[in-house]
Amino acid sequence: MPRMKKKSDLPQKVCAGCGRPFVWRRKWARDWDNVRYCSDRCRSAKYTSP
Repeated sequence: MPRMKKKSDLPQKVCAGCGRPFVWRRKWARDWDNVRYCSDRCRSAKYTSP
C-alpha cells in the first residue's frame, strides 16, 4: 500500500483571483494543468488589480 504524501510535498499554484497559494487536491487530479482558482468564490468574483 502506498504511503501518504505530506502536504508540503504536493504541487502548489497561486490563485488567479485572490493571489494566495493553494495546493493540489484529489478532485483536481485529472485537470490540474487547467486549474487557476482556489475556490468557486474566486472563480466567480470580479477581482480588480490595485
